[in-house]
Amino acid sequence: MQSEQPAHLRTEGDVNVSEERKRWAERNHDAATQSVLDADAKYFLHQSLSTPCLDVLDRCEGISVTSLQGKRYIDFHGNNVHQLGYGNPYILDRVKAQMDTLSFSPRRFTNPVAVALVGRLVNLTGGALSRVLFAPGGTSVIGIALKLARLITGKYKTISMWDAFHGASMDGISVGGERMFHQDIGPLLPGAIHVPPPDMYRGMWYRHGSADGDIAYADYIEYVIEKEGGIGAVVAETIRSTDVQVPSKAYWKRVREICDKHGVLLILDEIPICMGRTGTFFAYQQYDIEPDMVVIGKGLGAGVVPMAAMLCREAFNKAGHVSLGHYTHEKNPLGSAAALAALDYIEEHRVLQHVQELSAYMQARLERLYHRFEVIGQVRGVGLLWGVEIVTNRHTREKNTGLAEKIMYECMQNGLSFKVSAGNVLSLYPPLVITREELAHALDIVEEAVSAALQR
Repeated sequence: MQSEQPAHLRTEGDVNVSEERKRWAERNHDAATQSVLDADAKYFLHQSLSTPCLDVLDRCEGISVTSLQGKRYIDFHGNNVHQLGYGNPYILDRVKAQMDTLSFSPRRFTNPVAVALVGRLVNLTGGALSRVLFAPGGTSVIGIALKLARLITGKYKTISMWDAFHGASMDGISVGGERMFHQDIGPLLPGAIHVPPPDMYRGMWYRHGSADGDIAYADYIEYVIEKEGGIGAVVAETIRSTDVQVPSKAYWKRVREICDKHGVLLILDEIPICMGRTGTFFAYQQYDIEPDMVVIGKGLGAGVVPMAAMLCREAFNKAGHVSLGHYTHEKNPLGSAAALAALDYIEEHRVLQHVQELSAYMQARLERLYHRFEVIGQVRGVGLLWGVEIVTNRHTREKNTGLAEKIMYECMQNGLSFKVSAGNVLSLYPPLVITREELAHALDIVEEAVSAALQR
């Protein structure tokens, strides 16, 4: 049996084994639920943050998932595939229709729906990134990008950020910076150099684009490039989705300038935040820069089919002699149909504008929360991507992992599910189709849960 992880090492509140988790189980599991959970734990290989599981789901619809016992959770996590909600009929009808004609496309053949999707994605970059490869998941397109960068530059060294997440494969965790994925694994890819992520949150409240206190972190990237030598690429999350770190526009402009100056490729990971979560289709579009490559996934398959893509510049079409992403589901017609339907839905229902409108409301509500409770160290975010930092002391920003976990379980008890990141950040990622009224209700649950947890 896994023991409870020490609080200072926690990266999430919902760990497999903790006293709060035990109390949750005793309070919520009936015999049928426990039977499924026991079978799940018996056969699935146990791993941190995954198995054993918290509850058993029976169905999903709209902004929520529902357990075997009929308990409904508004889902503010969704593994970032739920941008357009669950069971969206607009998308499901298109996927079902595709299943009736071409459900699978073997390699060596292409198909109209995959070609149509690639054209739409290229157009969304304004043609700046005009070459694409598809893969079944985000970690696979990270691997494609890393291999292509080596081919283009002739260099194998990379710079990426501590605390970043780029997938769970060996190459993904090599450029990733989370201890949870590195520990006990042994040697990772050579040449994967890590630097501190941009941290501009000097004050207690942060508004997107309001400061440039993270420029020193960009300058440090140049220092490492010059001292280390042989750097082929900088790999980074445009905006970190886990604990919601939003760099300044000045930071990204400086990083782009540094990469151009030293002939280093800029690879941006937008796997969890693509499809409009930040208010623009690609997050980099808010920074007036263009990456050399961008990788997207998760919501691209609209919560129906696993789908990811790597987009790069035309000049990089030089790998015809190498199989960069020779995947069985490389041009998946079902994933392509889901993605095309998602793009059409976003356009027809003005989802990006909806996100921008709700962003201002969500910011105002969370600012009110910050002023009400001293245990909130910071609130930060953009679009419908927000983090609420729970602390013991607001001035030292000492993490309060225990309280964050209590708040999460209070919210779960009252029908709201979200992830706790970095041990103490309530990570709030609503479905982009949520209404203002539904969002208000969910934020009421958060506010009431903070109050209740403080009284426990």
